[in-house]
Amino acid sequence: MLYYLFEYLEQQFQLPGASLFGFITFRAAVAIILSLLISTIFGKRIIRFLQKKQVGETIRDLGLEGQVEKAGTPTMGGIIIILATLIPVLLLAKLDNIYIILLIVTTIWMGAIGFIDDYIKKFKNNKEGLKGRFKVLGQVGLGVIVGATMYFHEDVTIKEKLPIEQQKVLLAEDPDIAPSALFEAEEKSTKTTIPFVKGNEFDYANLITWINPGLGKYAWIIFILAAIFIITAVSNGANLTDGIDGLAAGSSAIIVLTLGLFTWVSGNIVFSEYLDIMYIPRVEEVTIYIAAFVGALIGFLWYNTYPAQVFMGDTGSLTIGGIIAVIAIAVRKEWLIPVLCGIFLAENLSVMLQVSYFKYTRKKFGEGRRIFKMSPLHHHYQKSGYHESKIVTRFWIVGILLAIITIVTLKIR
Repeated sequence: MLYYLFEYLEQQFQLPGASLFGFITFRAAVAIILSLLISTIFGKRIIRFLQKKQVGETIRDLGLEGQVEKAGTPTMGGIIIILATLIPVLLLAKLDNIYIILLIVTTIWMGAIGFIDDYIKKFKNNKEGLKGRFKVLGQVGLGVIVGATMYFHEDVTIKEKLPIEQQKVLLAEDPDIAPSALFEAEEKSTKTTIPFVKGNEFDYANLITWINPGLGKYAWIIFILAAIFIITAVSNGANLTDGIDGLAAGSSAIIVLTLGLFTWVSGNIVFSEYLDIMYIPRVEEVTIYIAAFVGALIGFLWYNTYPAQVFMGDTGSLTIGGIIAVIAIAVRKEWLIPVLCGIFLAENLSVMLQVSYFKYTRKKFGEGRRIFKMSPLHHHYQKSGYHESKIVTRFWIVGILLAIITIVTLKIR
């Protein structure tokens, strides 16, 4: 809203300084500062409200050090992250941008699913919360919305660089030619970025057109199925990672900052031309959302680091995973998720391997055996005697390493 206000003031009255709101970098800086202030200042009030309503965490005794002491700690703190993200976005972003609309829908949608789950646990005294099939149904529904919008909406386009020979001719004619002249016209496409490959691109349509080129008209089905899988996998990964103080929020902040870099360069035609990557018109506005989201996560860490004063609950973890997945799809970097979100992947795999191996050995030997002392993975290290602060810090270090490797893929092909 402030963006439109200052745009009007600039056009009508040439108000000094109003033009600053036209710059992505300025609005992103204001967004991160505002979200930090909201999450730290108002976060304390929200925590007190949750304490007043006795929305405390119920702890099952799993034999983990320091676990019993956490009983009664307020949960549903994901509300802090959601509010601290949405308020700056509504004030500073272009609200007619399709990517911003999708992310707002994602935040509210996944936040609602997580809130219902936490509400059932705390107020209905049902430790299981929302049944798993309803969570998955909600994730699938969001995947359909995101996939269909990305495929059919007219504002979701890409620009690819002209063939090398054609670029050489244009540069020979005019060495100072504008970078935009080296790109083809905007087009609808199901292409995405694939790391460590020379061409650096993959078209989802190729998954069916190799059978018959005429099947290309059904590429939207493949694209929507991919969106469903990515959103479900990442949101569940974030949910499993939320097990010890500061782990999910800190790891997510690293991931989102990295996606912010990709968003900024992919939405800037000069950087896209220099880095020889796909240019995505209008996606640069997502930088505002990412700035607000990062500020909210870091502000939440103020209260969530050990010993935590509040837990995010499913209200926060499912929302975080959904937002990360949608940003990655929007910026066409979803194939980098196994690397960038390696912490989430490891947590997911540890649970899948543990459950599968336990069932297999019980069937074969009559007694279930385990690979890890406990899953998800962070609990294995707790059982091994590591303090949770050390586990979180080391997971963050691994997350930073994975983020650097992900950024390097811009040039390694």
